[in-house]
Amino acid sequence: MKKYVIAGLAVSALASCSKAPTPAPEVEVERIKAHLEFLADDLLEGRDTGSRGYEIAAQYVATEFKKMGLQPAGDEGSYMQRVPFRKGFLNQQSTEANVTINGETIELKYPLDYMMGASMAVTESSVKADAVFVGYGLVAENFEHDDYAGLDVEGKIVVALTGRPTSWPSEEGAHLASGSEKSKYAAERGAIGYVTLHTPKREKVRSYTTSLQYINLPRMRWLDKEGNPSGTQRQFKGGAYLNLEAGKKLFANAPTPLEDIFKLDTEDQAIKGFDLNAQIELSSKSRHEHVSSPNILAVLPGSDPKLKDEYVVFTAHLDHIGFAQDVTKKDRINNGAMDNASGVSVLLETARILTKAQPKRSILFTVVTGEEKGLQGANYYTNNPTIPLANMVANVNLDMPVLLYDFADVIAFGANHSSMGEIVEKAAGKLGIGLSPDPMPEQAIFTRSDHYNFVKKGVPSVFLMTGFTSKTEGEDGGKVWGEFFAKHYHQPSDSLDLPINWKSAKMFADVNIQIGLAVANQAEKPYWHEDSFFGQTFANEK
Repeated sequence: MKKYVIAGLAVSALASCSKAPTPAPEVEVERIKAHLEFLADDLLEGRDTGSRGYEIAAQYVATEFKKMGLQPAGDEGSYMQRVPFRKGFLNQQSTEANVTINGETIELKYPLDYMMGASMAVTESSVKADAVFVGYGLVAENFEHDDYAGLDVEGKIVVALTGRPTSWPSEEGAHLASGSEKSKYAAERGAIGYVTLHTPKREKVRSYTTSLQYINLPRMRWLDKEGNPSGTQRQFKGGAYLNLEAGKKLFANAPTPLEDIFKLDTEDQAIKGFDLNAQIELSSKSRHEHVSSPNILAVLPGSDPKLKDEYVVFTAHLDHIGFAQDVTKKDRINNGAMDNASGVSVLLETARILTKAQPKRSILFTVVTGEEKGLQGANYYTNNPTIPLANMVANVNLDMPVLLYDFADVIAFGANHSSMGEIVEKAAGKLGIGLSPDPMPEQAIFTRSDHYNFVKKGVPSVFLMTGFTSKTEGEDGGKVWGEFFAKHYHQPSDSLDLPINWKSAKMFADVNIQIGLAVANQAEKPYWHEDSFFGQTFANEK
């Protein structure tokens, strides 16, 4: 009798292995709504990194993952990966910046002439050295460009224009001209300080006066095991950002007037560096605090014996910006309903549905902290992964889907760089949703959210956003999207008072589910296109 029971079990097991994957259940709008209403509630006080409100939100997300039966992928068998941060506050009264030319010293006025940030490495910093102008301060083999060619900056302070040549492709240019890359180029060549020049071209995009609104905000960097802040060039003893008039004072004895340099910048002409025949002296004092804030990590194990060791990664940032700086406002809580309670809420419902679908590859759900502080939480995770980076096949990032209109298309930033573009187009197409090209290439949004840290580790990635076309006759999706950014982005009005389109929320979840299933179940792993700058630069990082 036992033989027949065993044989029956074997047949049953074989049948279960050969049957088609279980159809996924329907997305439930009320679940997305419940998540969003909690995460954007005043109780959480804007979910600032390191705040009590963020901790409440993190516990909520971890609890939801546990209810779904997802495996914890954080520290010590938990859903949390605790990120240690250093918070730096500049003593605004301590700053000094002087320019010395031919023995005459000119004192610059703070913050009228220059701005500084808190030093993340030390509490007191000072430097005095010769100044060298290095154009944009860029090094790019792909574009046969080296602003340091023929210049000696060892033991000196480099002075660079903000920005980059406008003729460069926007995404590639944004990476190469990022602050971290520019600092690295200077440090590798022995510079001990870095000064950035504001330009007329930059003034048209973001005025110097506008930037002054943020001088009191602290800086934040995650700490490594030795207590060193990330993204910091420790050999730099000082830095500053000079306005137009201060820049002219620095160039008073330069071989080329600054006005001529600005003209070349505006006209996108070649700019050569040179010694400035001047010395710069910079000093400041900073105060440090230490806080921590968790990433929340969970895994849905894959159903295929071989493919389960490969992971599709979904990311969404949980943090927002806390309280508004303007104390005169009646409502000072930046609830971040669209930024990014919406993305996390969709991710949670996406996770719930995928747990029922038995995908072949495993799926890692990564809800990160510190995005608003410079993509810090995702950067920490990709440098301290709990799943081997080599096992990650793709990343889909959900950041600020503007769920305020009945979108008919999606935008996948980065779609042109890897086969993820084709996957997104096909998956969305099953739902009657189109894939549109990046409508704002000049803004290089591909380099400005959490997925970018996965890109820099060689993982093909896309950042998914609602497109600008609406299914509703007479509704201009692009206009609604634009009005959100003009009136509500990083404002207390990004709240539950917005006219949230819950039909749109369901559709956005459906699209993400289809993408997740497509990547998890197809035989071939996503791959970088051969001509992709990011693939060529980072594909070997995994």
